Amino acid sequence: MAGTRKLTSLAAAGVASLLLLSACGSDGDGDEGAAPAEEGGTTPLDMWVFAELHADYYEQMAESWNEENPDRPVDLNVTVYPYDDMHNKLQLAANAGEGLPCVVDIEVSKFGNFVTEDGRTPLMDLADAAEPYQDDIVQARMDLYNRAGGQYGLPTHVGAFVAFYNTEALDAAGVDYTTIETWDDFQAAGTAYNQATGKAFGVASTGVDMVEPLITAQLGGNFFDEDGNVAVNSPEVVQALEIEQDMLDAGAISTIPGGSPDSEEAFGAINRGDYAAIVYPAWYTSRFVDYMPDLAGKVAIAPAPVVEGGEVATIGGGGTGTAVTEACESKELAAEWLAYAKLSPAANVAVWEVLGFDPVNMAVWEDEEVTKNPDNKFNQYFETNLFDTLNTVKDDIGNFESFSNPNLPAVDNIFTTVTWTEIFENGVEPQEALDQAQADLENQIGE
Repeated sequence: MAGTRKLTSLAAAGVASLLLLSACGSDGDGDEGAAPAEEGGTTPLDMWVFAELHADYYEQMAESWNEENPDRPVDLNVTVYPYDDMHNKLQLAANAGEGLPCVVDIEVSKFGNFVTEDGRTPLMDLADAAEPYQDDIVQARMDLYNRAGGQYGLPTHVGAFVAFYNTEALDAAGVDYTTIETWDDFQAAGTAYNQATGKAFGVASTGVDMVEPLITAQLGGNFFDEDGNVAVNSPEVVQALEIEQDMLDAGAISTIPGGSPDSEEAFGAINRGDYAAIVYPAWYTSRFVDYMPDLAGKVAIAPAPVVEGGEVATIGGGGTGTAVTEACESKELAAEWLAYAKLSPAANVAVWEVLGFDPVNMAVWEDEEVTKNPDNKFNQYFETNLFDTLNTVKDDIGNFESFSNPNLPAVDNIFTTVTWTEIFENGVEPQEALDQAQADLENQIGE
């Protein structure tokens, strides 16, 4: 059965800056968040997530598991916290060695806070549970949550970057999105649109690190050097931000309420037609369908713009690594259920049908009975088919290695609290802003 769901808002608590250490190796004694022993044949599993949509999905997968495994049913109790509150609460529980849930979603940019580079962690190694599905899963997405040979999280989607265009707004301004292939094309179209309408075209995000990894990867760069050391002022990162700054100066991109397209304030602005082009991972389909109803039938999905002659066409962006804690009294069953819920063929179909995400089992991408089902709410919403777009770039999806670096949380924090604001709002030149970020990170990390 799917248990009662709770939606909770916490007052953000101060979080220790050091990586968790006290919880590493904890046996979970006295852990109030761990599931009790099986009662009446049903095993309760408590789960924390930071997205309401994910809760819907996991509850459906718990019901599906129970139908297929009537001898080992689970009673999933999901609590939905705001993004920062959940990760802060998880950090505090990990540091204290108590109060951990059985199962938890951890966003990829936060994952390094919960697994040290040498594999010290309160999270369970899920390699054995994942093994039956391993051959069919995009390995690069599994690698995001692999540390010291252990598989401490399971992926939700590929998250390949695509572009979402408001065709009603673009047509009225005489802009043809189908001519956009490169970032130069994107800038030209955005400038023309802005001049014709006075409205924003694309987005310069200050509160999230999304487009920057994409452009950096297309240029062949990373946020870390070959030895894993911070290198956020490398030529490729500087060039990526110069490309964005040029687009900002030309009126092709603009800052957005809430700091990113994935915020409540931004949903309202996009739904009103204040922005016409969103370059984001494929999972953003769910945001349109659930939060921007006025744009139904007016949005086309197309390949993300590329750097001409670039290294890759797109990358997987964002991500949620779902983990099982060692403190969970029913951790073996929790791990088996989680692998089923994230990696099985049934799960990968549901990832698209329920969430609108691009599944990590890419065989689903070719199954037109699934991907082109006319009753699918995502197919009904968008003018073009997501998988028609994805299949044009599937052989050119790169792996941005920085996403699996344990120091990514520190880099992401500097970028989204200081650096992007300096560049996009305060007009600081990318080289200067990134040099400062590099110096701050070296002092923080101790290089």
